[in-house]
Amino acid sequence: MFGWANLIKRNKICVVKPYYFISIRDFHSFVCMKVQDDKDYIYKLIAQGEHLTQDFKYEISDISKIARTLSAFANTEGGRLLIGVKDNGKVTGVRSEEEVYMIEAAAQLYCVPLVALRIQNFIVEGKTVLMVEVEPNKDQKPVYAKDHAGKLWAYIRIHDENILATPIHLKVWKQKDSPAGTLLKYTEREKFLLNLLGEEEFFSLNKYCRKAKISRRAAENLLAQFIRFNIVEFVFLNHKFHYRLKKEITQSEHILQ
Repeated sequence: MFGWANLIKRNKICVVKPYYFISIRDFHSFVCMKVQDDKDYIYKLIAQGEHLTQDFKYEISDISKIARTLSAFANTEGGRLLIGVKDNGKVTGVRSEEEVYMIEAAAQLYCVPLVALRIQNFIVEGKTVLMVEVEPNKDQKPVYAKDHAGKLWAYIRIHDENILATPIHLKVWKQKDSPAGTLLKYTEREKFLLNLLGEEEFFSLNKYCRKAKISRRAAENLLAQFIRFNIVEFVFLNHKFHYRLKKEITQSEHILQ
């Protein structure tokens, strides 16, 4: 692809450094093709709607808010932001270059650790749409986002929403840094949790604490261990986290029966 910065007009010839010589007419055709390609590509993405790895932003006006989305993408499966697109999919375009600086500031100053971004611009019907891509952070979870008071919060992405990570998420990420050969103890507490998992389709943290008669902290630590060992999984219902026996384990039990 030709570099715009290296384009020099000399009479009716465009010189594209270092080697390519094309006519003005050919260059115009090339530009028209690129604009059409941009339009088709962006509209295909918009047609998908907002989902786990895609979010629309009409504008960037709040650095801490955009940092939440970057945190959620980095802590989950990565994703892309289309900036200059309304929630209903209408293309409005970015209003100023200031929005690019705000995105970079969100990634570098409001995310801990900082988030690496890939930013591209596309022309759609004469309007500029920014596509910001975020890779999942596999080695340094969690990625925190600062609020306006400077406090750090970690987020995850569920469907098309950025959801605040629970203390159990934080403990799971922390435990993943522990030695691979860590053993899971089997005491009355572990036995009770396994029995509860067998009896209940899913349950909340409060219900588990109440039934097991243990502290919230002890319950969080034990659930985090069971999640780390792929015994338990999160269930997000009615904007609350619940816990259940992992589906793969349930299915294998049915096969054995």
